[in-house]
Amino acid sequence: MKAFLYITIIILIFTTGCAPTRLPPISAAPAQITPTLPSIPTQTPLQPNTAVPSPIFTPSATADPRLPPEDWMDWPVVPETTKRVYEIYHQGIELGKNPQHFSKIGDCHNVKEAFMGLFDKPGWYKLRNENAHLQPVIDWFSGSFDRDGYAVQGGFNAAAVLNPTWADQELCEPDESPVACEIRIHQPSFAIVSLELAWLGRTPERYEDYLRQVLDLLIAQGVVPILATKADNVEGDHAINYTTAKLAYEYDLPLWNFWRAAQDLPNHGMDPMRNDGFHISYEAWTERSFTALRTLDVIWGSVR
Repeated sequence: MKAFLYITIIILIFTTGCAPTRLPPISAAPAQITPTLPSIPTQTPLQPNTAVPSPIFTPSATADPRLPPEDWMDWPVVPETTKRVYEIYHQGIELGKNPQHFSKIGDCHNVKEAFMGLFDKPGWYKLRNENAHLQPVIDWFSGSFDRDGYAVQGGFNAAAVLNPTWADQELCEPDESPVACEIRIHQPSFAIVSLELAWLGRTPERYEDYLRQVLDLLIAQGVVPILATKADNVEGDHAINYTTAKLAYEYDLPLWNFWRAAQDLPNHGMDPMRNDGFHISYEAWTERSFTALRTLDVIWGSVR
């Protein structure tokens, strides 16, 4: 009965409130933050032994084992962690971030009723024996699953989450963007960045510019971004997913490749009833929450 109730809630939400929405662009970009790098102490070099010539080594370039962004469709659903994740996480701990909090940043695909919220509701989910190892990550981040926070809203895109106009006017500070407000109030160590909505009439280059600002803001505050691909292709050429993968590659950040997971679902995870090329199916909602949980588990496990 509870599982049926949960599905019913999803139906109501995505029948009424998940249509693509045109939002105004940001009039001015947020202030750029230039990180201060620690100075490296100067060491006195050792004098070589003139009696025995030192061999000269020519270091060879190490091949990058990662697949390039052009091959993002072949990237795994659940990413491996990176050294950069460890660095950002521990920077965040020094800045006072809560190691048991994560945030969501995105549009209606990320509202708690449809995305991961059930993991804060005992009895609404049941892990199979082979997935029992995921219970600790559910327990650790308890309270972060069933909340929308201040950076999730139907129609949000990469521009809107940076625009103070769309921030909570009661709880966010003046001139504070939804992302900045969420960071200040929730103090997360991780943030799932899933900005699926491709806004009409704007180029992938504009999307990239705004997404860079989101990533720079998160990283400067010591929050580990976990980027995500989307199941749909409303833009027609997968430009949003490619751009997201390109930035994940450039910033050396984890990319949760939900697009690849959706390929194994009926209709590639798209809702055949609505057939609008944007909304995903019930099976896809379940797979989306589960693969996101697996991703969070891997990234969290790498910094413990």
